[in-house]
Amino acid sequence: MDHSASPQRAAESRAARTIREVFESGRPLTYIRSAEEQRVGRVLSEVGRRLATSAPVPVWTWSLTEGMRHGDGAAEKGTDTARGALDFIVAHEGAAIFHLKDLHDPLRDSPEVRRRLRDVYQSCRDQSKYVVISSPVRFIPEEIERSILFLELRPPDLIELVEFLREEAPGISSEAVLQQYARALQGLTLDEARYALHRAMAASPSLGPEAVPALLEEKRLLVNRSGVIEYISDGKTLGEVGGLDGLKKWLLERRKLFQMRDNLSAEIVPKGLLMMGIPGCGKSLCVKAIASSFELPLYRVDMIEIFSGRHGKPEGAFVEACKMMEDMAPAVLWFDEIEMGITSTESSGEQGRIFAFFLTWMQEKTRGLFVAATANRIDLLPAEMIRKGRFDEVFFVDLPLDSERIEIFKIHLNRRGADAGRFNLEQLMKFTVGWTGAEIEQCVVSAFTQAKLAERDLTDQDLINIAVKIVPLSRTMKEQINHIRTWAFERAVRASPHPTGR
Repeated sequence: MDHSASPQRAAESRAARTIREVFESGRPLTYIRSAEEQRVGRVLSEVGRRLATSAPVPVWTWSLTEGMRHGDGAAEKGTDTARGALDFIVAHEGAAIFHLKDLHDPLRDSPEVRRRLRDVYQSCRDQSKYVVISSPVRFIPEEIERSILFLELRPPDLIELVEFLREEAPGISSEAVLQQYARALQGLTLDEARYALHRAMAASPSLGPEAVPALLEEKRLLVNRSGVIEYISDGKTLGEVGGLDGLKKWLLERRKLFQMRDNLSAEIVPKGLLMMGIPGCGKSLCVKAIASSFELPLYRVDMIEIFSGRHGKPEGAFVEACKMMEDMAPAVLWFDEIEMGITSTESSGEQGRIFAFFLTWMQEKTRGLFVAATANRIDLLPAEMIRKGRFDEVFFVDLPLDSERIEIFKIHLNRRGADAGRFNLEQLMKFTVGWTGAEIEQCVVSAFTQAKLAERDLTDQDLINIAVKIVPLSRTMKEQINHIRTWAFERAVRASPHPTGR
């Protein structure tokens, strides 16, 4: 028995399955838009092995520079032109897959080539002959538009990435490490994955788990070049979030459901949450903690950047960002300041289309994406955005309570090497009423700076001296904060428990 064939048959990549199903439907012409010619060839070879035929179907490859050839064999005579390649396909007997790399330019410039491709369509029908045109640009002449199927080649999935790693890094013997690397590479092309892998090899030639940070750093650079999506690598834990016990409890419950997502019905799998609240109260920190808690990578979509116009039309940039994230699942997707995309007044029609797409996408997106949206002014969002069913829950992050402010002080003191237990934090409460978490952090940083300049350890008095000088946001923006609180009172769930007696 050939045991080597079993795993190959068991694990079919997404790209191979899609193309195989196209071929099995009987379509002889397929146009694949992709700059990854080598990858298209790999996928077609996999499809050739999987088609329901008595023997693997051979793959022929044609380019303007090398003509039509099978494997490493010499080019067939007379196939150095597009017309010659198409003549070869018509005359070829037996099942075959023909990968045409450079046909888009001849199709654009030559009526003769367009006519001959229509002949190819007729001659290949029901003959188990399949023609695949691959190109980084889309050009399908009107004459053959109804006869050809167009496909966008999505980034490789886990199955394809694991196979790629087995070939490129045979030293990785652990299946768990293979899966870890494959998940870290999701969303990249195979060429990009190869660069990231080389960077990881430079950091750790043995390619153990310790090389993953180097790989992720290369991925961060590759993903961030889009300018719209940012890979966030500085994860935080829920323990680094002061207070917000209601939100933490909810997240821990949803984490369990999310990890079981493949065995649950779609309506039970957590979709995401929307957090609104006062600036500086920990919304961004919470999103980073969600990703760490769920053990997923975190990607941030910058709504202001999308509407800047620097990346083409905002509608196209937004749709492309969502599609890109589908390919990177499982992941946490952070829509930062989501209300900024609506409050802009430059292109209301386009904004309407963007958010109509977003609402549909939230309902239909892959279950491997958990969306965390943050907003400072959720009252500016349309009602259909925040109704039940779009997000699993809408949380309001208010100014921290007394006990939460003490907890936040402890977190920032301990993080900077001070023993929070030797400070009288209770006496600081009367100086920090109405403070945000960001203001508490700044108080600790400034006090540490003052102590270092004096070349001594931090004292309670350093903290008090800084605290009395800080004018909190709750005082300078009192009216706006009261408006946010009033709006959220009956429309959102408090991320913190209600104060005693309220």
